Order: sequence, then C-alpha cells, then structure tokens
Amino acid sequence: MQAARALAFPRAHVDFAMSVELGDFDNTVRPTDPVPTRFHEPAEEINLGPACWLWDYLRRSGQGGFFLPLSGGLDSCATALIVHSMCRQVVAACARGDQQVLHDVRRCIGAAVDADYVPASPQELAGHLFYTCYMGTENSSRETRARAAHLAQAIGSYHVDLNMDAAVTAIVTLFALVAGSTPQYAVRGGSSRENLALQNIQARLRMLLAYLFAALLPWVRSREKSLLVLASANVDESLRGYFTKYDCSSADLNPIGSVSKADLRKYVQFARTHMDLPVLDEFLSAMPSAELVPHSETYVQSDEVEMGMSYDELGVFGRLRKCEGCGPYSMVTRLLHIWGDKLTPREIAQKVKRFFFYYSINRHKMTTITPAYHAETYAPDDNRFDLRPFLYNANWTWQFRIVDEMIDRIEQREDSK
Repeated sequence: MQAARALAFPRAHVDFAMSVELGDFDNTVRPTDPVPTRFHEPAEEINLGPACWLWDYLRRSGQGGFFLPLSGGLDSCATALIVHSMCRQVVAACARGDQQVLHDVRRCIGAAVDADYVPASPQELAGHLFYTCYMGTENSSRETRARAAHLAQAIGSYHVDLNMDAAVTAIVTLFALVAGSTPQYAVRGGSSRENLALQNIQARLRMLLAYLFAALLPWVRSREKSLLVLASANVDESLRGYFTKYDCSSADLNPIGSVSKADLRKYVQFARTHMDLPVLDEFLSAMPSAELVPHSETYVQSDEVEMGMSYDELGVFGRLRKCEGCGPYSMVTRLLHIWGDKLTPREIAQKVKRFFFYYSINRHKMTTITPAYHAETYAPDDNRFDLRPFLYNANWTWQFRIVDEMIDRIEQREDSK
C-alpha cells in the first residue's frame, strides 16, 4: 500500500541497456568461482618487498651494485639474504626474457660483460653486483669471521676479509700523543667513558672503510661504477639507541630499517628452508654481540645484557609505543596484564622506565637515520614516519612518579593479603 501511494520518480529513457536484453540472454554462462586472496607471511614480505625496492633503487641510481659490511651477525646476514633474493628475482625475470630487466642488468654491470649477457644464476649475478666485507679487529671472534665467509660463498658475493687494528691503533695513538693519556677498555681497568669511546672508534671506522671500499673495489676490478652502501640496523636497535651514530648504520639504504629482530630471525629461518642455505643455521644459533671489547673465557659481550632488555621485550615496547600510542604509565598498565605472571610489577616498571630513558637520550640518532624500506607500523624513522621530537626530558618526571606511586599501591595491597 505504501508503494502504491509513493510519488513516481521521473524516468529518463536512453538508447542503451546496462543489462542483457531478453533476446540476447545466454543461459549457458556460469559464474566464476571466487578467487582466494593470499596474504604473504611477514617472512615472505621481507624476502620480496625490500628486494624489489633495492633493485628499483639500483637501476634508477645508475650505480654498479651494493656494498655491505658483513659482520657475521644476524642483521647483516638478513640484509645479505635480501640482496640474494633480489638476485634470484632478477635472474628469474631474465630467464623469462624480460627485456627491461636484461637491459638494466647489462647497464649496471657495464663493460665487464658482453652486450648479450644473461645471468645464469643468482650467485653469478651477485659476483658482479654484490660486494661484502668482514671488518675485523682484535675483538672479533673466529666464529663471526667464518660465518661471514661461509655466507658470502653461498650467495656468491665478492668478499673481502680484513683486519683494521692498524687504523684503530693509529687513532688511539694520536689521541694519546695529543692528550697525554691512553684510554683503556673497562675489562682492563678503564672507565665507562673510555670503554665507550674505544668501541665507537671501531664502529665509526667501519663506516669510513665501507664508503672507501664501495668507491674503490670496483675500480680494482676495472669496473666503471661505484657501489651503494647498505646498512643493517634493525628497528629495535634504533628505538633503544643501541648503535653508534655514524657507524655502519649510516649508509645509502637500509633494507631492514623498519624490521624488528624477531621478524628478522623468522626471515632467516624462512630463507634457510626456501633458499636451501644450511649455512644460516650458524647465524640462528649465535648470540647477538657487537664484539667491540676484548673477550675471554669468562666474558663475552652480549647485546641483550648491555641493553638491559631482550630483543623480544624491545619488540613489545616498540609496538606499544608506536602502534598503541603508549607512554610510560599506560605501557606499564598494559604490561602488568601481559607479563604479570612472569615478572613482578616493580620489574615491569623498571624495564619500561629503562626503555623510555634510553629511547629519550638516544632519540637524536634518529634524525640522521639511513632511509629504509617501510612495511610495518612500528617503524621509528624520524624523518618520514615518526614526527615526535628528538629532544626529550629523559627523566620523564611526571610519568615515572605516577608509575612509582601505582607500583607502591600494588605492593602494599599484596603485602596486606
């Protein structure tokens, strides 16, 4: 009844139909089945996305390849694997006869190959485009040196193994000559300031050497072009500030700059299976260590011990800080529910306060961070995705006071039971 009383809408008649005319109806047409949507797992995204990004940047830049300081640790290993994935995808495209990719490959490599060159394998292509270097010191272990060499051999990179103790000694000697005092490592009686300065000398020398070798190694091989330098600092180290400003985290590109340590470990496990690289077992079982101080049978430098928190904990802090917008107080209240079964309220509060303290005092490092491939919401990049200020009051006076008051109330309630 309501429809009958409704006002008629004006109709415009046109000379076409949006549906099949009755005379043209085909009853044999059948609907297609829905196409299932496939989402890549995080490890697959790390394997494919940054690799395509690197290739696009390389061919647009007109440079002759990439240079990577290969430390023998998980982070530089993951970066090398991404370049290996790039080579695999480029070789596959060449095998399909993709003329644009073939043109780009020949242009990047230059006169070192024939005009009709087609790469036969990812390792062969890496031998032209990918240079790696282990920059050891007296503090480096035989294990990391061997891991770097084994991985370079497996993926086919042009690998250099060097010791830079002479350069480190020259800088320390120069300082001692000028200042009249020679700094010592903490394990040899030096202060924390001396210990940190000596570590930073090694770290920053590696950046200098990386750019030197990126410019001249192709020249040694009679190649016409220079190389792009790759960094390998993960997102957790950036949040915590656990790296030296202007060390090997400073480069032209960083394929893993927005990837957490936990996701990188999953990626290396993925590559172990899908790329048939048994050498990766050595990296997965190794303890993360900067190897910047002397080690002995009773002491080995450990990243997680020095940071005062594990990489898994850092990943949680980073997601809560960025994705959930948590400050110190709200982060503690969240973690009291998540970690309450394994940590006391005061331990949780101490970990959160430690994180925010180091996050604050090291925030200035993010203003010079290397451009990275971004695929996650927890990335800390100051220049592009995280516009928070870089100068913080590291004491967090109000927030930490509220946290302490809350923990006191919790402990008093527990004691009264």
